[in-house]
Amino acid sequence: MTPISSLRIFAAAASLAALAACGGKEPAGPDETATPAAADEPAVIGERQDNYEAIGDAFKAIRGQLEGGAPDFAAIGASASDINARAQKITGYFPEGTSIDAGYDTEALATIWEKPAEFELAAQNLVEASAELSGIAVTGDAAAVAEGVKKLGGACKACHDQFRVKKD
Repeated sequence: MTPISSLRIFAAAASLAALAACGGKEPAGPDETATPAAADEPAVIGERQDNYEAIGDAFKAIRGQLEGGAPDFAAIGASASDINARAQKITGYFPEGTSIDAGYDTEALATIWEKPAEFELAAQNLVEASAELSGIAVTGDAAAVAEGVKKLGGACKACHDQFRVKKD
């Protein structure tokens, strides 16, 4: 195996692991509890879900670049910058009373409001990891970018593990 092939495999594996951690929202299952009518749901819930979906889309774009034969590091940097801008808004999308425990169609756990300092730290870790990846991308160093993607995925996963409904 050539060194570049090994690098591509490593980059693809790292990006896939990170993407799994930042995955998008799955459809609700039939066993989930009833939620208030969409008209009664605070608009901020839809806004935060849209924000997270856009973060997931940007992460998928990064993964797509790494899976290709010749990654476009400018595109990776742009996607990381998009994630960074969106990550900076995260804490503003969580007013108290908008958790799944309040009966809304969301994956936000009440732990967000029970441990606000930890939640803010988790959001800040995503801000920092996405900024770091954006900076690394301009170097064109595929191995460093793969490590940055792994760190970004870890930031997503750490938050999901504590503050988001666990998925099967």
